[in-house]
Amino acid sequence: MAAKDEPELPAGSPKPVHIGGESLADRILPHIKKILVMFVLAAVVISAFLVIRWRKEVAKEKETLKLASVLSIARRPVGPEMPSMPGMTPPVTGPSFATAKERAEAVLAEMAKQGTQGSSAYRGSMLLDAGKIDDAIAEYRKGQGELGLDGVLAREGLGIALETKAGAEKDPAARQKLLEEALAAFQTMQPDAAGVRHAYAIYHQGRLQMTLGKKDEAKVSFEKAKELGAGTDLQELVERRLATI
Repeated sequence: MAAKDEPELPAGSPKPVHIGGESLADRILPHIKKILVMFVLAAVVISAFLVIRWRKEVAKEKETLKLASVLSIARRPVGPEMPSMPGMTPPVTGPSFATAKERAEAVLAEMAKQGTQGSSAYRGSMLLDAGKIDDAIAEYRKGQGELGLDGVLAREGLGIALETKAGAEKDPAARQKLLEEALAAFQTMQPDAAGVRHAYAIYHQGRLQMTLGKKDEAKVSFEKAKELGAGTDLQELVERRLATI
């Protein structure tokens, strides 16, 4: 017989049961697991990113220290030792060099010691100063296709190195060929009229045209370089050249 506070259900009525068969915690648990997995994956990715970033920063710091060691030699003067100057940062330390060649050799030795190559333009300039003209030409050629200022300086250096080699060449035909190659290097040095060192590219072309006996072309180049370099040190250099035509 049913209790007074429990009304009898009609015959055949379904017996009430707990819907779902799970507690609230049971229902949330699978989602918590997914969230935890996502947090773990995110932590792994972030940790990996931070490790890679840290390694890059360490590599940059090491490379900076190497370059600083090289530049400390490159900044030492040629000739009489310079007195310490207030406000010079970083200060120039170490004895001066007797010649530019001696300094370039010391810089190249330090680069080899530190295991750093530097840009092709810079390394090429050191090789040229050291009297290693063929090595300088090869180094400049490696960098002539680079974008930006490094490429411009590499092409400029290539022209100067070829011109230098031509000056030491005894065979007229070989000398002529080297001068033509130098002129071509200067013609490709900076094709952008608004680009860096464009005025110097035109000036170099004028110099080579003069050397090759192309006076009319040289005059046009010098006049253009003078216009582009107005108000700079280049203007005076160009005026001196024009005075000889």
